[in-house]
Amino acid sequence: MLGLALTTLRARKGGFVGTFVALLLGSAVLSVCGILVESGLRSSQPPERYAAADVVVAGHQEARTSSRAERGKTPVPQPLVERVPVPTDVVEHLAAVEGVDTVVTDTGIPARVIGADGAVLSGANGEPPTGHNWSSTRMGPYRLVAGRAPAGDHQVVLDAGLAARAGVTAGDTVALMTGSRPERFRVAGVITLAGNETPRRSVVFFTDKLVERLAERAGSADALGVLAAPGTDTERLADAVVDALGERDLAVRTGDSRGEAEFLDVASTGSTLVLLASAVAGNVLLVMVLVVAGTVSLSVAHRRRETALLRAVGATPRQVRRMVAAETLLVALLGGALGWPLGIAMIRWIRDRLAGHGFVPPDFEPVIGPLPALGAVATAVLTAHTAALVAARRANRIRPTEALGDAAMERTGLGRGRLITGSVLVVGAAGIFVAGLANGGDFTVLVGLANSLVLVVVIAAAVLGPLLSRLSMGLLGPLLSAFGVTGQLAAANSAARPRLLAAAATPLVLAVSFAATVVFAQTTAQHAAQKQLRDGMSADHVLTAAGGLAPDVVRDVRRLHHVSAATAVVKSTVVASPGAGDGHELVSLSVQGVDPKHLTGTMDLKPYKGDMKRLDRTTVALSTVASSWLGRGPGDTVRLRLGDGTPISPTVVAVYERGTGFADVTVDHDLLLAHTTSRWDTSVLVRAAPGTNGVAAALSEVARHYPGTVVQDRLDVGDQMRRQQANAWVNYLLAGLILLYAGVTVANTQAMNTSTRRREFGLLRLGGTTRTQVMRMMRWESLAVVLTGVGLGTLASVPALVLVSLALTGSVWPTVPPLAYLAIAGGVAALAVVAALVPARLLLRTSPVEAVGARE
Repeated sequence: MLGLALTTLRARKGGFVGTFVALLLGSAVLSVCGILVESGLRSSQPPERYAAADVVVAGHQEARTSSRAERGKTPVPQPLVERVPVPTDVVEHLAAVEGVDTVVTDTGIPARVIGADGAVLSGANGEPPTGHNWSSTRMGPYRLVAGRAPAGDHQVVLDAGLAARAGVTAGDTVALMTGSRPERFRVAGVITLAGNETPRRSVVFFTDKLVERLAERAGSADALGVLAAPGTDTERLADAVVDALGERDLAVRTGDSRGEAEFLDVASTGSTLVLLASAVAGNVLLVMVLVVAGTVSLSVAHRRRETALLRAVGATPRQVRRMVAAETLLVALLGGALGWPLGIAMIRWIRDRLAGHGFVPPDFEPVIGPLPALGAVATAVLTAHTAALVAARRANRIRPTEALGDAAMERTGLGRGRLITGSVLVVGAAGIFVAGLANGGDFTVLVGLANSLVLVVVIAAAVLGPLLSRLSMGLLGPLLSAFGVTGQLAAANSAARPRLLAAAATPLVLAVSFAATVVFAQTTAQHAAQKQLRDGMSADHVLTAAGGLAPDVVRDVRRLHHVSAATAVVKSTVVASPGAGDGHELVSLSVQGVDPKHLTGTMDLKPYKGDMKRLDRTTVALSTVASSWLGRGPGDTVRLRLGDGTPISPTVVAVYERGTGFADVTVDHDLLLAHTTSRWDTSVLVRAAPGTNGVAAALSEVARHYPGTVVQDRLDVGDQMRRQQANAWVNYLLAGLILLYAGVTVANTQAMNTSTRRREFGLLRLGGTTRTQVMRMMRWESLAVVLTGVGLGTLASVPALVLVSLALTGSVWPTVPPLAYLAIAGGVAALAVVAALVPARLLLRTSPVEAVGARE
């Protein structure tokens, strides 16, 4: 059977090209997703400041549930975006561990270096430098290259790269901002990492007492470094440290994993990559199954006469199935294996895009191992094998005595099983849509139903394809017939072959419906966010800075007589568990901290339940989206974990509508600020006093005292929308992958359908039809395919988009940019037309007599 399969592959290379390309691309994309998942689980960054510490104790930078969810599933952990503190009361316990020489604490604070021109200097890799206590230098292989250690509150030590950028050396003075206005510090020394002249992050070292006072975090530190006594085994020491910590939920790290404790962006990258890659892989796998099933089915359908002959000469259904399965298995193995190197080539481009949008650090390097390759190949083989068995089973339904006659004429009707299945899917889709309309105010229900609806509708369209094709030709047939003989031929061909028309249109339905749903759901979300931000922003001006604003900024702004209200806003992320208990799926929600006393003059969140004035350190306000996710409303208690992992259980006092534009959760400003890494505000919203002029000039004067501060008009929402744009890029990438994948299928399907019509073209030309007329007929047939596929794909996306729009805006009208729709529909349409016309023109080069006598 293997020999027969190889013979068939050599004789019918064209028939397997589509399956091969589909499996190649699917394997490549799944390989990329697998690499990202493995990188998220295994990637690490070699430590720099912690390289001399044998063991580092730090907080877990991800939130996990303490119990298992329903059905034994463990919820996916969510990254914690702020540094999780380590209680310093464990230092005594660690110091008593056998083999421990010293335990060193490390505490970080913001530290902006001001250049001679008054501008804020960036550190290594364009990141702002951080300040640390001088004693923490024992955790790294540091050496002083000039000067000495800091000896007072106004003395600092700079790393060599930062000192060079500032143009200072030991004995000079430098302006630094550590939480208030810039102050002058004397450079006591210049330090460097032994063997590493270009550190990943620039550092400023202060005295321990000054850092402790500025950090305002008594009893906690960023990390603890355990220095081992000479001759102590590191792994045994790490085990002993774990035992000494007892039930403390702290991470004990050795080797390169110490870099996760040192670099916050590396620690949060792992969870982000796993979540991102899992979401993309799930969607791509779904499209891959549909595409491969379609290409394999079409390949088998085009061999109906061959299958009929095999059955007529005595081949059993089992032998036919084995032959088709063997052919597909060979193609799957080849396509899956070659997809791996293609995935490796793609991962570099993906990495640059992820870094550009802030999902991974700029120096992130993916981990490339064998497991993603094995998983991608296995998935390709399993998908293709299953599709081959299904297609062969359908071909074997022909009885040997009827085989040749049945093969000569395509069946136009639907089988009973297919009709029943399609009807059930249509009823199910209608039920989902009606259920969504009935739950118009529940965001969680609407989003879940929308995701299911588009899949059910597309599968229903594929199952009922021949029936929908006949209905389509009932509308398009008269239109095509109006364009003369060639149009009449096109209409007759399309009406007589509804299965081939359905096979050609289904990939277009898949491409247009999935891409339109992904893209226009995102454009609807972006439009809703921008509208909510503009409508809810009562402030006249916004003060921002690249690394955040010192808390003193809002105090200075409020002293201006030009200002009637000024609100400091700090933003972060909270992690919550929907439903009761701690075993449900975790979700990350955006959170903002505001002072409720100064909120109404600058920001209108549009509350419709509860009272925002009751917001304090023990209460919380939720957006309609967050309220739906968490199932909580006014009077309920919600369990949240702040960005640094601190658990809180505030009472919900209000639910507001403009969460998409501002934040999912709103809490007290001081509460949230105390649990951020920098302890700096994100922005300050300013409302001018009525009848006053010159507020912009007054704000600019305040900003001059805080280098890096920018005064913006309130309608400049670019910075506010950066997160939306980053999320949009991920969705656009997914839509692009779906379009690429489905586009290949569109081209392959059209090319295969056209290539099998060699004899038909020959007969037409022998009957007096010219090449020009045949090509004109093919253009009209292509138009029928495009109008059917694009039309059905558009209709298939509408119900899901209506539910998405209801969830986000309360309106049934999604935001659909005309140019974006034309790009999606026009792109796949042009591909379908070209893929049909190019093979047709090539076939017409053969003389009519040779075409009629050619073998199939």
